Parts: sequence; C-alpha cells; structure tokens
Amino acid sequence: MKKGVIASLQFCCTVCWKNNMKKNEVMERESILSTVRPSKAIVNLAVPATLALLAKAVYNIVDTAYIGMLSSDIALAAVGVTLPLLLIMVSVENIFAAGAAVLAGRQLGAEDKDGANCTVTTIVGLSVVIGIVLCVLGIIFMEPLLRGFGASDKVLPQAKDYAFWMFIAAIFNLPAQSLNCAARAESSVKISTIAVVAGASINMILDPVFMFSWGLNMGVEGASLATTISQCVTFVILAWFYLSGRSIVKISLKFFRLSGKLVWDVVSIGIPTAVIQICLAVATSMTNIAAKPLPDSDLIIAAYGVVQRLILIGCYVVMGFMQGYQPVASYAYGAKNEERFHDAVKFSLKGALVLTVIVAAVYIVLAKPLILLFNRNPAVVEYGRWLLISQVALYPAFGLCYMMTITFQTVGASKMGLLLSLIRQGIFYIPFILLLPRVLGVTGIYLSQPAADILTILMCVFLIKPMKRIASENMAAK
Repeated sequence: MKKGVIASLQFCCTVCWKNNMKKNEVMERESILSTVRPSKAIVNLAVPATLALLAKAVYNIVDTAYIGMLSSDIALAAVGVTLPLLLIMVSVENIFAAGAAVLAGRQLGAEDKDGANCTVTTIVGLSVVIGIVLCVLGIIFMEPLLRGFGASDKVLPQAKDYAFWMFIAAIFNLPAQSLNCAARAESSVKISTIAVVAGASINMILDPVFMFSWGLNMGVEGASLATTISQCVTFVILAWFYLSGRSIVKISLKFFRLSGKLVWDVVSIGIPTAVIQICLAVATSMTNIAAKPLPDSDLIIAAYGVVQRLILIGCYVVMGFMQGYQPVASYAYGAKNEERFHDAVKFSLKGALVLTVIVAAVYIVLAKPLILLFNRNPAVVEYGRWLLISQVALYPAFGLCYMMTITFQTVGASKMGLLLSLIRQGIFYIPFILLLPRVLGVTGIYLSQPAADILTILMCVFLIKPMKRIASENMAAK
C-alpha cells in the first residue's frame, strides 16, 4: 500500500515538474519577444534561425557537390534547370508560411492566443492539401515545365529524374515550412534548428549511398530521393514538437477554422515574400533561356546552376537574420509598442547591410575556389567565376529590399511590400536579361544583375522614410 502511494506521489511530482518546465520554457520565449532589448532579441533569434537555414542550404549544396563528382556537365545542367521549379514551390510555401508567421506574431503581441492557434492550425492543414495538389500537377506537367525552364534534349532525361522526387517532397515541405514559420513567430527557434539540421545531416549521409555505383547507383535521381527523405524527417520532428504540447501556439482540430477572411489575411501578408521567390525563379529561367543561343550554352547553364546554389547560402544568411527580426517586429506592432518597433527596424536595417557586404566580399574573393568545389571543367569554372561575382557585386540591394519587404508586410502595407518584392529580379532584372545578352553575349548576362541592383538600391532608399511613417500611422490608428 505504501509503495503504491509513494509511486503515485512520484508520478504526480514528475508530471508537475514536466508541466512547470514547459511553462517556464513558454514564459522565456514570450519574454524574448516582449521585454528583451530588440537588438539582443533579434540576434538571439537570428543565430539559430540562420544556422537552420544554412543547414537547409546543405540540401542543395551537397546535392550539387555530389553530382559534380559524377563528372557530367549534363547532370549539373539538369539540376540547374530544376532550380526554377524549386523556387516556385518555395514561393508557394512562403505565401502561407510567412503570412501565418506575421499574423500569428501580431496576434500573440495583442494577447490573442486563440487567434494564433486558429491561424497556425488552419494554415498547416491547408498546406497539406496544397502540397498534395502541387505534387500531382508537377508530375503530370513535368516535361513541358522543364522545357520551359531551358532544358535541352540532352539535359531533359536527368532533369526529369531529379524533378520527380522534388515534387514528392512538396507533400512534406509545405506543412513543414508552415510549422517552421509558426515556431519563428513564437520564438521557438531551437526546435526549428534541430529539425532542419537533422534533415540536412541525413541528406549528407544518404546522398552517396543512393547516387554512386557502390550503393544504389541512382545518379541524380538518388540525390533527389535522399533530399526528399531528409525533408520528411524535418517535418516529423516539427510535427512532434507541436503535437507534444511544448509550443506556445497550439495545433488541434478544434482550432481548424477555414474561412475566406483568414486565408485572405494570410495570403495578402505572405504574397510579397512569395513573389521574391517567384521573381528569382523567373529570373533564373530567363537567364537559362538567354544563354541557350550562345556558344557553350549547356556549360553556361551548368555554371549558372552552381552559382545559384551558392547564392542561396548568401540569401539564407540574410533571411536567417530577418527571421530573427520579423517575430520581434510583429510582436511589437501587435502590442502597439512604437519605440520597440522602430528600434528593431533600425537595428535590422544596419544588420542587413553589414551582412550583405560581408557575403559579397567572401564570394568575390573566393569565387574561383568555390566553383572548383563543384566542377573542374575550365570553361565551367571561368563562366561560374564571373557569374558569381556579377551576382553579388551590389548584393546590399538584396538585403535592403528584403528587409523593407518584411517590414511593409508586418505593418499591413501589403501593396508596398508587393512592389518591393517585384523590383529586383522582376521589374528591373528581366528587361536587362532580355536585352543585354543579345547585344553583348555572355557579358550581357554578367552585367544584368548589377544594373538591376543599382535601380533597386535607389528605389529602396527613396522608400525608407515612407516605410517608417506608415508604420507609425498604422500603429496609432489601431
């Protein structure tokens, strides 16, 4: 009898201790958003977020490095023409994930936890459905899509092998990205880091096993399959975190409330971030198409595919910093704390510029060695070197534009956010890439991005003061 009583007491104490630990974790995460100095809060959230995104970049970099070991320029070109498809899928993810993160962050700042629960649960459920639809449609229309993005007859077979498993991965990627952004909104960046790093580690292990002759000998298809499995692991870890009750935001069927208003609120916030990815996909496709009439077109496309995956690392550094900024700014905006909001804006603006200057300097100095990591063909290395330098010559344009897009999203000025998301690789880049290569050949490809970046910087500088004014007016009116 005594043993039973003691065991019961021990069980109750253990349960209480675990519950108190969960509550303390929740309170600590809430304090980062509400009371910790904005600059410190942003850095605390940005460091693990950046590490997670850099681990995510490993998916693409490791695939490209291992594919380079196949000693096939056609294989590299095949992976290069699938990049626009990847970016389009990421843009669809971001419409819902980024929108839900900002809206849930505002709701938490306004102490509307039920609203945040409803937003995240509904968007995660919707992401599952959309992921399945994208998978089915992508597989059905795979060949015309790849040809539209610049795949030649030689490149197409391997491009299809790689793209097939990319579309399967959409089933896991869309809900995983929504869960990941929800974790950011509530400052639960540790679990996000663990999930993404675990997936990336599995990818690194499985890639050679699936690709090479001593393993399953699947070539580029094996690289894509390994990535799909690793992304499934990331989704499972994030789903476990939310279903285990350790999160501030709760996911449950009782919070699922699909409504036109909720979807529109999320989509209108998320579209600018998604449009950035869509414009990047279009720009990549246009660049591949501009290269096709030139001598060595397949070599240029192969080099450009390597460069774009390297550029993603730089993008993820800036995006990771912005993922530290966005929840702090959203929470302050929802709480109508104008001073805290503007402090976050100032620190983020300076941080974005510093980071992009550092990234640009590293890429310019190490351009040739970085390309050599993926391909030893002298022509590919030379094209890749100058493509990489041209892409980052004025890279602060990306940091400035992305930071201001996030800010306009946060304060509800979605039209201004949409405009900024369109300019760098859309409105400004596309005319240059259509015209300059026809006149200057491959040099025209090198010059297109710097020309677009000059116009982007001018536009962003012009909009900084209006951005701060709109934020103040909207907070005062709420």
